[in-house]
Amino acid sequence: MNHVERFRAVMHFQPVDRLPRWEWAMWWDQTIARWHEEGLPRTLEGVFEIGEYFGLDPYQQFWFSTTEANIEAAQHHVEGGVATMDDYLAIRPQLYPEHGAAIAAMGPWARRQREGEAVVWATLEGFFWLPRTLLGQEGHMFAFYEQPELIHRINEDLLQFNLRLLREMSRVCIPTFMTFAEDMSFNRGPMISEALFKEFLTPYYHRLLPAVRELDILPIVDTDGDITMMIPWLLDAGVAGVLPLERQAGVDGLRMRESFPRLGMIGHFDKMCMTRGAAAMRAEFERLLPIIKTGGFIPSVDHQTPPGVPLEAYREYLGLLDEYARMGAA
Repeated sequence: MNHVERFRAVMHFQPVDRLPRWEWAMWWDQTIARWHEEGLPRTLEGVFEIGEYFGLDPYQQFWFSTTEANIEAAQHHVEGGVATMDDYLAIRPQLYPEHGAAIAAMGPWARRQREGEAVVWATLEGFFWLPRTLLGQEGHMFAFYEQPELIHRINEDLLQFNLRLLREMSRVCIPTFMTFAEDMSFNRGPMISEALFKEFLTPYYHRLLPAVRELDILPIVDTDGDITMMIPWLLDAGVAGVLPLERQAGVDGLRMRESFPRLGMIGHFDKMCMTRGAAAMRAEFERLLPIIKTGGFIPSVDHQTPPGVPLEAYREYLGLLDEYARMGAA
């Protein structure tokens, strides 16, 4: 199987020759800096090139920001100064940029994807993420009750922006899957109630995701923390899968699989065990093996590999990842 066939098959609960070997979140800058001191070639800086060096499957991400045509990762979490509708309307001309250059850059990857050489994925900002970014976390929470029309206006504009991006993108490259950046849960569960989710997010997902699925793109929500309570809400909104299933937040992937047999899942390997040696990492893969065998699951570090992980330990992790990727297809 090639990389695209393998990803599609496993996420549709079909037989595979092995699971994808993939790090969805890659590594912190500090982690890469440490590894450069420990033998990683200094000429390797980009995550795609480092992934190739480690023998990981080739996945190329395109993040389409609402604030910059070309945006650094650190800017994704910048909280703006919007407090009122007037504030939002004043900065709106600076939002929702044209992404023609980024979309054009997808062209060569479209060819590689057609030939099964690489998987292309696109990330769009979600209907919790952007209002939180603009309003700040506290302002966002109050706005659900005090300024609901502001959140609806932001999300309507975001919906139209994302639909436009989808149309423009599809002329150049149709990604294999798409993640929606949300980060709407803490280690104790969702930041909002089901009622707020259904009022302020579900209607926009119901209008966006049919266009995504019409292109045969798999829609996945990216939210940290404990997402367990939110799974029925996301399924009702039309989402097919979730990541990263952070173990430190108390997520139990096997229980989740028992409750939601057709939910796609990515991640769930506890990054905190990676400094405790090969035996601890093997035990973590053994914990994941029953989930792996159910299909619809790609094991991956449940967030970026932290800088405390030595290069040699990461190489041991990669060896185990390869072993269990093959074992899970047996």
